[in-house]
Amino acid sequence: MAKFEYIALDARGQESRGVLEAASANDVVGQLRQTGYFPTSVTEEGKGTAVKQSKKVQKAIKTAAAPKSKSGGPGMFARKTVSGKVLMIFTRQLATLIDAGLPLLRGLTVLAKQEKDLVLKNTINALADAVQGGSTFSESMAQHPRIFNKLYINMVKAGELGGVLEIVLQRLAEFQEKAQKIKNKVVAAMAYPVIVLMIAMLIMVFLLAFIVPRFEQIFKEMLGNKPLPGITLMVIQASNIIKGQWYYIIAGIVVFVVAYKMISRNPNGRQALDRIALKLPLFGDLSRKSSISRFSRTLGTLVTSGVPILQALNITRDTAGNAVVADAVTKVHDAVKEGESIVQPLEASGVFPPMVISMVDVGEETGQLPEMLLKIAEVYDDEVDNAVEGLTSLLEPIMIVLLALIVGTIVIALFMPLISIIQGMQAG
Repeated sequence: MAKFEYIALDARGQESRGVLEAASANDVVGQLRQTGYFPTSVTEEGKGTAVKQSKKVQKAIKTAAAPKSKSGGPGMFARKTVSGKVLMIFTRQLATLIDAGLPLLRGLTVLAKQEKDLVLKNTINALADAVQGGSTFSESMAQHPRIFNKLYINMVKAGELGGVLEIVLQRLAEFQEKAQKIKNKVVAAMAYPVIVLMIAMLIMVFLLAFIVPRFEQIFKEMLGNKPLPGITLMVIQASNIIKGQWYYIIAGIVVFVVAYKMISRNPNGRQALDRIALKLPLFGDLSRKSSISRFSRTLGTLVTSGVPILQALNITRDTAGNAVVADAVTKVHDAVKEGESIVQPLEASGVFPPMVISMVDVGEETGQLPEMLLKIAEVYDDEVDNAVEGLTSLLEPIMIVLLALIVGTIVIALFMPLISIIQGMQAG
């Protein structure tokens, strides 16, 4: 057993020094952690100061502070991210606690105790440990890029530098709440036609695979070599493909999905796909409005929170969600860097309507660009609401008609030969 000198922080952030007897530095770190202390330095007594510790001890301290996975170990397949809704609630709760006067470290400790999501719980504990160790909140968050994106980290950093962390966290919580609301509405609008189309496809496959073959057998027995109507032959041919060549269909779907993913990973391909998405009938207008809302709210929130304009533009580009909008933001960044106006690149992109260009121009001229961007975001939030309602009202009759056409075509194709059979029986 050897004696080790240590420096540790308690729950209030107070530094404590002392000597412990243990078999190794790892045991010292474990003992300190069990008693509620966060060790910052551990060295064997008589072998240098606690500040000049070995790399092995530094690794032990870091390992003790590292968060565990959901399964309690590293876990290759353990979940490493949290949903936007869970992160939004955490941000709102932390902003409320800090605004109420609680220190950051105490607020993190309170939230870690009540958090039910194990990934976020472990992350909060890691943040608290890092803050105890002397790191800033933004530096601690930067160690968890899968949970906290660049927008989140830079806004927190700006709040720390300006001494207004609670205000920035409130703005960030509001930003996340509104962004989540818009996302939910867009997903809901997209989900309806997808669900109806899936139901229509399942019905069609069931009819072609199980019902049509039975009718085909009846037609052969009752009509012999009599020619069948063209629509009936078409449906029977489709049924034969579904029954005999289904593997080609599955292979085609797999090839399409793989090709789409490969194209989307290529920058030029991603931009082409996003440009098509902005021009799609019905959905294109909704995609455009939601992209403009996200761009305006992100840039406006960042600049209002104190993030430098060039850095804010880079973050907005990375979180744009649309390659066409991201390309427009890149051109805006280059123009601002050269001391030019941001209006010309936005107008040249073809994504932003004249009303947005005009409002940005007025905001730039009057020095109220952040406020004008947030006003644009509010306007386009309402536009997204209206677009979702209009799209839903249009899609309902369209989907009903589509479903009726698919099922009706198969039914008509099957009943036309039956009418011939009935007429033949009556004549006989």
